Amino acid sequence: MNIEIQRSSERGLTKIGWLNSRHSFSFGNYHNPKKMNFGLLRVLNDDIIGAGKGFGMHFHDNMEIVSIAVEGALEHKDSMGSHGIIKENEIQSMSAGTGIKHSEFNHSKKEKAHFLQIWIEPKEQDIKPEYCQKKFSDEDFNNRLRLVVSGKKEKNTLCIHQDAYFLIGDFNKGKSDLYKLEKVSNGVYFFVIEGSVNLENEALGTGDAAEITQTEKISFKATEKSKILVIEVPMK
Repeated sequence: MNIEIQRSSERGLTKIGWLNSRHSFSFGNYHNPKKMNFGLLRVLNDDIIGAGKGFGMHFHDNMEIVSIAVEGALEHKDSMGSHGIIKENEIQSMSAGTGIKHSEFNHSKKEKAHFLQIWIEPKEQDIKPEYCQKKFSDEDFNNRLRLVVSGKKEKNTLCIHQDAYFLIGDFNKGKSDLYKLEKVSNGVYFFVIEGSVNLENEALGTGDAAEITQTEKISFKATEKSKILVIEVPMK
């Protein structure tokens, strides 16, 4: 097993008053040649948006984009006519394909919004753009990793155009779990949204991440109440 740790303090930072964004990989004005991607995982932005603020209409193409609401509510509008508000325990997926414009704003005029936006390179170029969102329950994530996004069309998950797997879990202190990879040639990006865990004898805290390759499984244990994101992704 090979593990490379990225501490929260090592991430890129964009801070412009209403936005506090941490970048796990090169993005916008943050450029780190050693952090361009992890396999086909290209972007993981950890965004905190001020009340009533957000990103105006902007363009994407040929990218699979997953947005995960951590706190507050995020309002989405796009050029396909889609309109949705994602709240805690809700996830949005968007296949940009041939091209799409969208906006993202904090739906609240009083409270901040915290969400993760993740980009994965698709396995097909220039597909028809798609948008979907799904609500999960607290019980779905209770002391276990729950599959929320994959490349398969299944009733209880969102589907993207790549053979990647997103799992989320909320773990009480002392609880542990084991994740077995779908394909041993894939890598796993393990991200601590909140809390602290022991991952294969590595201590990780809020905002820390581990890039894991050359293994069939990973195990971890929460050392305090924690929310975990696991992304299994092809490496090429």
